[in-house]
Amino acid sequence: MQIHINEPEGDILVFLTGQEEIDYACQCLDEKMKRLGKSVPQLIVLPVYSALPSEMQSEIFKPTPPGKRKVVVATNIAEASLTIDGIFYVIDPGFGKQNVYNPKLGLESHVVTPISQASAKQRAGRAGRTGPGKCYRLYTDFAYNYEMSPASIPEIQRINLGVTTLTLKAMEINDLFAFKFMDPPSPQALISSMQQLYSLGALDEEGILTKLGQKMAEFPLEPPLSKMLLASIDLGCSDEILMIIAMTQTGNIFYRPRERQAKADEKKAKFFEPEGDQLTLLAVYKAWKENNFSAQWCYENFVQVRSLKRAQDVRNQLLSLMDRYKLDVVSAGNNYTKITAGFFFHAARKDPQGGYRTIVDNQPVYIHPASALFQRQPDWVIYHELVMTTKEYICEVTVNL
Repeated sequence: MQIHINEPEGDILVFLTGQEEIDYACQCLDEKMKRLGKSVPQLIVLPVYSALPSEMQSEIFKPTPPGKRKVVVATNIAEASLTIDGIFYVIDPGFGKQNVYNPKLGLESHVVTPISQASAKQRAGRAGRTGPGKCYRLYTDFAYNYEMSPASIPEIQRINLGVTTLTLKAMEINDLFAFKFMDPPSPQALISSMQQLYSLGALDEEGILTKLGQKMAEFPLEPPLSKMLLASIDLGCSDEILMIIAMTQTGNIFYRPRERQAKADEKKAKFFEPEGDQLTLLAVYKAWKENNFSAQWCYENFVQVRSLKRAQDVRNQLLSLMDRYKLDVVSAGNNYTKITAGFFFHAARKDPQGGYRTIVDNQPVYIHPASALFQRQPDWVIYHELVMTTKEYICEVTVNL
């Protein structure tokens, strides 16, 4: 607000760590502007994060009207992916959110961490691209020089290596520990990925790719998903599984605007299937199809049309691969056993003390509040991924009968 009131014209870019923090900051700025009234020029407050519908994201690129100022409150998506004309001021708190995979626990965490020096320079570079600008860094020189790493941790050192390992094995690179990675991942991460592939039947006891593993490697999917797809062919429901897999690849399907949260929750609940989240995603896709893939239908139901179109593209790509390898696409009814075929090691049992316990390592976990099963809490579940935010949450959960 001090920049808006005291500094010359020019738009402002603020970096924050995630959707919840951004929505709260935007709400605070809107309330502050209402209190100030017409004593200061209008401040246009615009959030940007990946779950925001594309039509709302595009608002940041519109020219700022004369006599007004725009403030864009964004995640690190605005570090390099976006260039916004008219930004003269950048506010950098020095934090960002990273996805970090723990191979020992099979846990993906969304961790708020200090950014690197390279990211700090990238953020500062957003200011004044078309003229003189200023960057306000909310940390000390000491923190920059001694607490921030020179560069961000390479992605290969903080992700699940299942796809990477399967791809290398398909290329007949069997000794992964001798392979010269540019940024070598930890031995534990490689071992964990090979253990997963062995449990799925993609590797034999010698660590060599099996015939099933060769088929799995043809699909650009996480190994459990490619195993689930191949199993669905024999079980006669590959059409439904194709839709479910495509929907899981597109990120957040539902949109929940802060000013209409109750209405969005009401619309979302209408899609809930008692069997769980995968069948709920399938219901959304089918409803969209029945409404002729309408963008207006998406808007009315708080569903992101961009995500559904991406799911449609993924489904078409997988269909072309199925056709190339002469694999049958067959429609059927329920899908429980087919999902279990790929995610049997992601089973959890209800804990009498509260929450759930994973079968593999007895780890305490909880169904995510956004899940269709959050209120139901069945005795056994299968989950797609385990994510650490405020708790260890299991996401995309299905009843395990």
